[in-house]
Amino acid sequence: MNLTWIALAAVAALVAYFMVGGIFFAVPAMRTEFAKYPAVYRSGDASKSVMAVGMLGLLLAMGVAATLFARMHPAGAGIRAGLEFGALLAVFQLGSFVLHNHMMLNIGRQLSTLQGLAYAAEWITVGVVISLVYRG
Repeated sequence: MNLTWIALAAVAALVAYFMVGGIFFAVPAMRTEFAKYPAVYRSGDASKSVMAVGMLGLLLAMGVAATLFARMHPAGAGIRAGLEFGALLAVFQLGSFVLHNHMMLNIGRQLSTLQGLAYAAEWITVGVVISLVYRG
């Protein structure tokens, strides 16, 4: 495992995550669904005050994902391996985040479905980006 490549892959994955997320979460349907639950979700302005914590958390997650990928593919791997890895990450987040939050939070099926689609796209992209950047 090469720590420099892991760090580079993690940062690249973080950028990709925010780019894909920016597209999905800017869609009016997503904003409309989040707005239905103001007691559950912070407004855009209110979330800015805790943005650094969220970004740090995501960078930590990207570091773990890049490390897992490096352990699976010590010499690096291509796009197919990244897609497979990203799909595993997407299924993991679906179970550990989207479906769990649907059970715990008082939110509707529509929002949970949209979150599932958005996060799946983000994490599949993360897997691909890590595979493109990481070189053992």
